[in-house]
Amino acid sequence: MGIEAEAAKSLPKSLHYREDGTFTIVQFTDLHWQNGEPDDMLTKLLMERVLEQTSPDLVVFTGDVIYSEDCVDPKQSFRDAVRSAEVRGIPWAAVYGNHDTEHLVTRDELMQVQLEHKHCLSSAGPEEIHGVGNYVLLLKAHGSDKPLNALYMLDSGSYSTLPQLEGYEWIHRDQIDWYVSQSARLREENGGEPLPALSFFHIPLPEYDEVWQKELCFGSRHEGVASPRINSGLFTAMMEMGDIVGTFCGHDHVNDYWGELFGIRLCYGRATGYQTYGREGFPRGARVIRLRQGERDFVTELRLDDGSVVHEQEEHYPKGIQL
Repeated sequence: MGIEAEAAKSLPKSLHYREDGTFTIVQFTDLHWQNGEPDDMLTKLLMERVLEQTSPDLVVFTGDVIYSEDCVDPKQSFRDAVRSAEVRGIPWAAVYGNHDTEHLVTRDELMQVQLEHKHCLSSAGPEEIHGVGNYVLLLKAHGSDKPLNALYMLDSGSYSTLPQLEGYEWIHRDQIDWYVSQSARLREENGGEPLPALSFFHIPLPEYDEVWQKELCFGSRHEGVASPRINSGLFTAMMEMGDIVGTFCGHDHVNDYWGELFGIRLCYGRATGYQTYGREGFPRGARVIRLRQGERDFVTELRLDDGSVVHEQEEHYPKGIQL
């Protein structure tokens, strides 16, 4: 039996709400894990502290889990990076960032590493579309097989391969079509009503800049939004399908804001890793996402490296409408 079959055999069939109707997700992003250096140990301690504080039902790593360019053995680095969740028996999933597979390892090879782990819920996804790791997880009612939420994981790629276009890659049309087909199927199975959903990816959509410029946001923006230079239409598809209530990304290490654009909350995580750039006075941390059974919305907070909790982030009004 192959690695993937062995892994699938040991995985829980699905995710369920707790008896009290709650479900907690911790988002770790941009660990940039390398070879176990002192800064990696600080990242590990932070993750362990957050997991002990929150006892999550799911951990999602939103890309740049490792900084492969400086990893002696990228596969082992990835194992070490996710160990804090794995050894605690917490289900976890990951999407890739632009730095995970720059050197000595491919996305397919790292997916095989993920599937070695008993508590990993990641999937390679369809081979015929762009990326590795486009998949959907279903969150079901407590004590039932009825899906109540979908969690879409999307590979936002690395860098443009088009000679006329520099910069970061985008979520491609075939990936968007895949999402639309999954969303439509789940809506049909849900009696014609969209199944409330969240989406996780690494590189922010262009709409992350738009929401900061036009809507009330909460949190900090200390750098520009490093989105692709073209807009491939994922946000439009999400609006049309009517299921996505929130998206979560990383990539920009000193941005942690969220804002609502046309009914969808666009959220940054809080950069977790110490092996990469940050900003003085802007501690590393994690975003916590809390769902409640039967409710379409979610609440979110930040957990910082000093153990503090940020329930309400600072308000930012677009220029000209501050009250």
